[in-house]
Amino acid sequence: MRKIAIIVMLSRSNILFLLAAMSLLFSCDQKQVETGVEKKDLSAFFEEFWEERSQFFPLEATQQGDNRYNAIIRNDQTQSFRDSLKAFYKNQLSEISMLNPAELSENDKLSYEIFKYEITMQLEGLKTNQWMIPFQQFTGLPLMMGQLGSGEGFQPFKNPEDYKNWLGRIDGFSVWVDSAIVNFRKGIKAGVVLPKPLVEKMIPQLEAMAVTDPTKSLFYSPVTRFPDKFQYKDTASIKQAYKQAIVDKISPSYKKLATFLKSEYLPRSRRSAGISALPEGKHTYNYLVKYWTTTNKTPEEIYQTGLAEVKRIRTEMDSVKKEVNFMGDLKEFFQYLKTEPRFMPFKTPQDVLNAFDGIYKKMEPQLRSMFGRVPKTPFEIRQTESFRAASASAEYMQGSPDGTRPGIFYVPIIDATRFNITSGMESLFLHEAIPGHHYQISLQQENSDLPKFRRFAWYGAYGEGWALYTESLGKELGLYTDPYQYMGALGDEMHRAIRLVVDVAIHTKGMTREQAIKYMMDNQAITEEAATAEIERYMALPGQALSYKIGALKIWELRKKYQQQLKKFNLSDFHDEFLKDGVLPLDIAERKMEAWAAEKSK
Repeated sequence: MRKIAIIVMLSRSNILFLLAAMSLLFSCDQKQVETGVEKKDLSAFFEEFWEERSQFFPLEATQQGDNRYNAIIRNDQTQSFRDSLKAFYKNQLSEISMLNPAELSENDKLSYEIFKYEITMQLEGLKTNQWMIPFQQFTGLPLMMGQLGSGEGFQPFKNPEDYKNWLGRIDGFSVWVDSAIVNFRKGIKAGVVLPKPLVEKMIPQLEAMAVTDPTKSLFYSPVTRFPDKFQYKDTASIKQAYKQAIVDKISPSYKKLATFLKSEYLPRSRRSAGISALPEGKHTYNYLVKYWTTTNKTPEEIYQTGLAEVKRIRTEMDSVKKEVNFMGDLKEFFQYLKTEPRFMPFKTPQDVLNAFDGIYKKMEPQLRSMFGRVPKTPFEIRQTESFRAASASAEYMQGSPDGTRPGIFYVPIIDATRFNITSGMESLFLHEAIPGHHYQISLQQENSDLPKFRRFAWYGAYGEGWALYTESLGKELGLYTDPYQYMGALGDEMHRAIRLVVDVAIHTKGMTREQAIKYMMDNQAITEEAATAEIERYMALPGQALSYKIGALKIWELRKKYQQQLKKFNLSDFHDEFLKDGVLPLDIAERKMEAWAAEKSK
């Protein structure tokens, strides 16, 4: 009533003005509702997205230094989980799609593009039948649990609460195992199963985790090295709780998985190597090619690129063979590199780790001229844990954004006396450690100006492409002075070129596991054991191996272009700009670098 009385007292012109203002306010309110984001600050939208996403993926949150969910493992094996995730992604995509990118700042436009790309790809992935294969011999929760439970991974063990949190994750794992078996059985029924050689590798991995003496378990390791500040009353109860968890939950869960795979799944596993043998296999592979390369390249295009690269690198290998005066063909040279005793000088695993440390010290002075910005995150070199070394490749595990957990370069050393220096030690260090993954991932995580979905993002073509590109910087960094080490670097480059050929051929052309192993050994100095592990990795992760070479070729394409185009090309500036915004889909990365080059040319 009071509002009406006030309007009556106003003049006609004031009434008209008030009505117009009310109309404008209504239209603005309506527009806010229609935009979905409701004119909310875009950074707040991304922050809310990340908060909700972290609840779907608590393990990733822990890895990123967010400790709120350290006791949780979400059961991502259920239909309800997939439905909830799909609804979440669709809602987020709907909201951001109503924004007008023309009204955004340049950095927000980049975030907008990446966000839409990422959510669209995730929704496409949820349409595939990959959920019927919960894990394999190369990656998956059962292997990750071993890394985390050993106390050597990113799960923290610093105080009593941390130790209690891990017991919560053990509870979650037991539930996950039951659901994973259900999905494997659905896969059997639908004809979506793993190749037999992969299942044969998985069974001993799982059996090794099921122990009768809890103190001999990998999962008992954290209670053998409590932090100094712990009081005895804390340690005694925690030790007992861990023994109980290992006996009642961990060992039975791994035993259950191993028994299921051995008695029920292995007899129904498939003889074929490629995903095309599965229902919807061709469609799934095409999706995975796009997912991993972040391009629209067809499998056939990638296959032809691979053949051309294999031919080019073989020519360079022939040059090295002639330089060292080896009298024989390339295949004989490969055999010589694999078997010559002087190329295997190590006695202990520590000798191998010390050699990698020596590589870092040798190139460190040259790094300053090639990078204006370097990460603050500490870095370590460690031997890969024995329980997964047989199926593991050398790898990098990222540190925490605050630097409390270092970035770690893991090296699998099954037998130090057989660790070969011509396997590409220098190029391996450049790729997995510095300036490859450690620089790229750490700089990205440390950049607090990026929204979290970008700080902790990963695109294989960019991230692995960068790491492979850095291998080619060896001579500029003072490495590859020994022709045998350079041959090792060429071997690593050949390895990634071979992947383009065999990954596509396995999954679209009917190439068998044995044919792929032979092709790799014919073109690279690699043992049959190592070649087998690699080929089985591509069988387990279709398309992932394509990302390296596709990404590296794009980076070199851009570098060469700007070296010719810009009068004052500075390599350090190029590297800093490429790394500045974190991982990007390759098309978006190219558009960003084109804008940088255009500005530089003014």
